[in-house]
Amino acid sequence: MTWKPEQTLADFATAARLAGVMLAAGDIRIEALPAPHAPPTRLPAGTMAVYVFTHGSDVLKVGKVGPKSQARYTSQHYNPGSAQSTLAASIIADADHIGLGEADRAEIGNWIRTNVDRVNILLPAHLGVPVLTLLESFLQCRLRPRYEGFKSQRG
Repeated sequence: MTWKPEQTLADFATAARLAGVMLAAGDIRIEALPAPHAPPTRLPAGTMAVYVFTHGSDVLKVGKVGPKSQARYTSQHYNPGSAQSTLAASIIADADHIGLGEADRAEIGNWIRTNVDRVNILLPAHLGVPVLTLLESFLQCRLRPRYEGFKSQRG
């Protein structure tokens, strides 16, 4: 499945409206980082974000960061040992499905930057964490990422 961020976010605006949240024009910004990509160097001040990692048509991970989560946003998903539930650790655990060799596993951060697309969806922090969580949940339901939650929780 190839997802279209603009259409998906227009649908999210409808869901948000149904939840009583009115989004102003320009409240949601899309930053596409196609492979090969450089991870963002910082979360812009006053923002929070949901990010989506894809490999071809396979949606790998959807995650969120609040306005004070710089490391989660910029680097943790590229390093398997940096935090719980990173994209890097999930890919290594599923290396056979992805087709990774030993060299790719050893350099997983470089492999992600070279082979995985990333889309950042930036929201103003004043909208609050409930709106951030609603967007993350909406995208998880819509996109069905391969690596979401614990392996035992995946359908």
